Amino acid sequence: MRQRKLDLHARVNGDLALDFGDVALTSYAGLELFARYLRRTRFNTLVRDACAGTVTWGDYGVVAMVRLLIGLLIVGGRRLRHLGYVQDDPLFRRFAGVRVVPTARTLGRWLKHFTMSTVGRLQDLNAGVVAHVLPGLGLRTLTIDVDGVVVSTGLQVERAFRGFNPHHRRVPSYYPILAHVAETTHILRVQNRSGHVHDGKASLPFLRAVWKQVVATVPAHHVRFRMDGAFFREDVLRWVGAQGAGYAIKVPFYRWLDLQQYIRGQRDWEAVAPDVAGFTLSAALTPWAFPIAVTIYRKRVHHRTAKNYQLDLFDPNDGYYEYSAVASNLPLTIRNLWHFMGGRGNHEKTIGHLKTGLAFHTVPTNAYAANSAWQQLVALTHNLLTNFQIDTVAAPRTRSRKHTVLHLLHTVQTLRFEVFHRAALLVRPDGITQLRLTNNAATRHTFTRIANALARAA
Repeated sequence: MRQRKLDLHARVNGDLALDFGDVALTSYAGLELFARYLRRTRFNTLVRDACAGTVTWGDYGVVAMVRLLIGLLIVGGRRLRHLGYVQDDPLFRRFAGVRVVPTARTLGRWLKHFTMSTVGRLQDLNAGVVAHVLPGLGLRTLTIDVDGVVVSTGLQVERAFRGFNPHHRRVPSYYPILAHVAETTHILRVQNRSGHVHDGKASLPFLRAVWKQVVATVPAHHVRFRMDGAFFREDVLRWVGAQGAGYAIKVPFYRWLDLQQYIRGQRDWEAVAPDVAGFTLSAALTPWAFPIAVTIYRKRVHHRTAKNYQLDLFDPNDGYYEYSAVASNLPLTIRNLWHFMGGRGNHEKTIGHLKTGLAFHTVPTNAYAANSAWQQLVALTHNLLTNFQIDTVAAPRTRSRKHTVLHLLHTVQTLRFEVFHRAALLVRPDGITQLRLTNNAATRHTFTRIANALARAA
């Protein structure tokens, strides 16, 4: 039945007067559900165990400060000074477990007390959070995407150099490297680095640390690495092969590798996807004294691309092609390997979420160890939100040949709108504190569903 227009509109006669008072009103009702999840997973104990035996963490203690920063990132804070906008919210204080929220200056000084040794404690904490969910998923194979990401910094930031920033080459930057679990979007490990560090040259210590963490977390699993062309190096290939792990690594068209000779001589290309074809070399010639299987693809384009460097390498006589190559020891067909490498794009999405949603690109201080600790806490927040969804309401997702995430996970922006940024009142009927929300059907359904899932998880 159609409603009358008079019933749809409300008249607004003027501006509302602004009044500021001391009321028990919160803008972040969803933090209560997340706090329940942290209690059920004994998060505070994980923090204390990871940081046991280190120097004093100040008046507030390490648990309160870690939860304070996690809460700030979840509600959307991107700078330390944003604490001033949430310090009087009763549910934010309750989530952090403090009566008085410290100032941004206090939080900055706390971050500057970190050394690279204590940053390692945060890495251990992050590993413990990932290990809470990953072994229980029953994965037969684990796909790990490894890549670097540029974080632009200021001129006075410690250990920031001009380097591999493709968009702002003269801007000093950090170049952290991340290991991403494709099946869950967990950040398995993150390590901050100076801006002039090359991915491949400095990757082996990081890969060894990732491997040690994987073996301790999910033993007896088949592990596969996906990496870009910067990791196509003899030491990386030998190390991955020695661990018995699988790999799929993009191959640059180096002149010393001379893949062009195989392309010019190839007559039969196997169809892979629309406008994509490929063929496999069982043993490409390299100066490394061991053969490498390389699969070469060409994708037909119907126009000149913005960067036509490949057209200088080849002389196609029946149109234009973009070429790519993949070195792999996986038992995959040409078609499946193409789709498998396409799954690396999910890692880029996760990095985008870290930057736009959780302020991974923020540089809070001019101290290298403090900024490294910030990156660890951002990764920790992302992993906790991932665990929260997998353990409560995330639905299974249809598996694909790209081998990406197995659950329908929301971005942090969606979680803020649907869960965390819900206004509510703290009331005390009969002396019992309750959280009173607006009787909105969608909010009631979401909160009830999560609360019931938490009760079953307990």
